[in-house]
Amino acid sequence: MSSLDNALSPALAARQEAHLYRQRRTLESPQGAEVLVNGQRYLNFCSNDYLGLANHPEVIAAFQNAANQYGVGSGASHLVVGHSRVHHELEEALADFTGRPRALLFSSGYQANMGTINALVGRHDFVFQDRLNHASLLDGALLSGSRFQRFTHNDPQALEKRLCEAQKKSPDSRKLVVVDGVFSMDGDEAPLKAYADLCQQYGAWLMVDDAHGLGVIGAHGRGSLEAAGCSLADAPVLMGTLGKAFGTAGAFVAGSEVLIESLIQSARNYIYTTAIPPAVAAATLSSLALIKREAWRRQHLQNLIEQFQQGLKGLPFELMPSHTAIQPLLVGSSEAALHLSEKLRDQNILISAIRPPTVPEGTARLRITLSAAHSEAQVQQLLLALAVVADDIHL
Repeated sequence: MSSLDNALSPALAARQEAHLYRQRRTLESPQGAEVLVNGQRYLNFCSNDYLGLANHPEVIAAFQNAANQYGVGSGASHLVVGHSRVHHELEEALADFTGRPRALLFSSGYQANMGTINALVGRHDFVFQDRLNHASLLDGALLSGSRFQRFTHNDPQALEKRLCEAQKKSPDSRKLVVVDGVFSMDGDEAPLKAYADLCQQYGAWLMVDDAHGLGVIGAHGRGSLEAAGCSLADAPVLMGTLGKAFGTAGAFVAGSEVLIESLIQSARNYIYTTAIPPAVAAATLSSLALIKREAWRRQHLQNLIEQFQQGLKGLPFELMPSHTAIQPLLVGSSEAALHLSEKLRDQNILISAIRPPTVPEGTARLRITLSAAHSEAQVQQLLLALAVVADDIHL
């Protein structure tokens, strides 16, 4: 082995020993309630395709038509020659959907979060983040060089203490509060209205990553801010991803005219990245139309969530408190979570074992995600499979 391999191999061996080694599955079918992996068909309960749009025929047709018109790649960044008419139409449609003056497309949610945080704050400023925020939010704060502070999960009092201290220490510094709208590994929702009130009180800005809420929750599917009754003034920075409920790829930030123009000028992750393919933008316009038109998808998903929660009663699983499509079963040890995932796979049920460092030590879990593409019969099949493996939960 090379010196590089010799240096890296012990860490890989240690991960395997600790049951933390990650492995990829090779998907051989479209995304859906049922998928083909390595030649085997499974019921899929670990996808973020919450509304079942990733393989929708209208979305596919929009992609194909746009590929015929615009080609496959965008060819450049938005600021060079990669910003097509369909990109612009999607930005306008997303701004209208979220009730904000402007929206700006990014190539991924990770890039959107990193670029936005670094454009808004620097080394003399403060960033406050929930301890369970997504890695992209944490990395964005670290890269910014700002005074980065984390507060207890979903705890407005803990945030207020941090804000109060910062205000006394440096009243003229920028203060950015960043939270997930729906937490990706727990499925619970942030108390956004309480955070918005604190931001107003202490002159801070609230940024919400609504990757797992947009399209899914709220009366019109407009996400966590709609569900919480928060306006643009309450949360001036909204980030949403397109690879989950929208079923496509990419991300966007929505806010005021001044915010978006500032990001265009200063967000390096926007300026120096090739734009998403125009065909992806066209497909997203189609999926957005379906989200607005077919409210039954959200209602069906909510019905499945209630069916799952009711059906789990009487089984020895600890269901974490969540009203969203993310329904995690807390297991504890990484070894036990892997074992349960494998036992379910033996019954043709696909559920990922989520382990540290993605989640805190001792909180490994089965992250079950439900989709509008699932049927009641498929959720019942999941419940029956969980009943079969219930005796193994403490192994």
